[in-house]
Amino acid sequence: MKKSDLKLPDIFKDILYVIAGILFCGFALKGFLVPNHFFDGGITGISLLIHELVHGVYNVNIAYIILVVNIPFIIAGAYLVNRAFAIKMFLSIIMLGICLLVIPFPVITNDKLLISIFGGVFMGIGVGLSIRGGCALDGIEVLALYTVRRSSFTISEIILGINIIIFLIAALHLGLPTALYSVLTYYTASRTIDFVIEGLEEYTGVTIISAQSELIKENLVLKFGRGITVYKGERGFLKESYDISQPCDIIFTVITRLEFRRLRNMVHSIDANAFVFTNTIKEAAGGILKKRTHH
Repeated sequence: MKKSDLKLPDIFKDILYVIAGILFCGFALKGFLVPNHFFDGGITGISLLIHELVHGVYNVNIAYIILVVNIPFIIAGAYLVNRAFAIKMFLSIIMLGICLLVIPFPVITNDKLLISIFGGVFMGIGVGLSIRGGCALDGIEVLALYTVRRSSFTISEIILGINIIIFLIAALHLGLPTALYSVLTYYTASRTIDFVIEGLEEYTGVTIISAQSELIKENLVLKFGRGITVYKGERGFLKESYDISQPCDIIFTVITRLEFRRLRNMVHSIDANAFVFTNTIKEAAGGILKKRTHH
């Protein structure tokens, strides 16, 4: 979305998302992770690790460490992404630091399992909301983007490798149990981020191969109101009759995750032998899609 396309209500909504995300992250850090010497992944995890290593000597607030550690990635983001992204990331990190310095969040619990689960949940909610608002509270994606251009690894593999290094250092300095609980925190946070960004209505691509393709196409378009794409193919090629095949229409459509059961039941009521498979779609725009809020 171009800056000129943004309307005032959308800008206000983005600001609310970012503020809420910062408050959730601050609550997760001061209410769960920092007082109990727990970690997360990414640049936040590096900041927490540095805080644990130097806090006993220099007594530095975690807010300053998060800001200093993210500065190189903010600068890199200006070159690798764009200047507007870097400015928004810088402002969000500053606001997170102020939140950590000013707001006296209470320590919620000392139970390690509750810390690892709910600390990750609140951190994931915070990061997810900030992403929906167009900001980043963690520079690891920028680091991964920089590295992927200079290696054959994917961004996911790079992020995983960075986090493995963080947790290995944590295990050496703070013990294996703390590192393992922190892995659970990171996993919980990452799953929560996906849920907050995609929501219950995550888009799903569905491919259908059936001898009754005409009737299925009619139901998808006229009853479901879905747009469809049709590929021309052949079906058959079974082991006992390899030389026998028939032309067929391969139907592809995009629905929300909550609609899949209804679609599957419709297809199987028409053709019990229909071949149906799905794949997750991270982003979708245009065409005939179920209306939902876009950010």
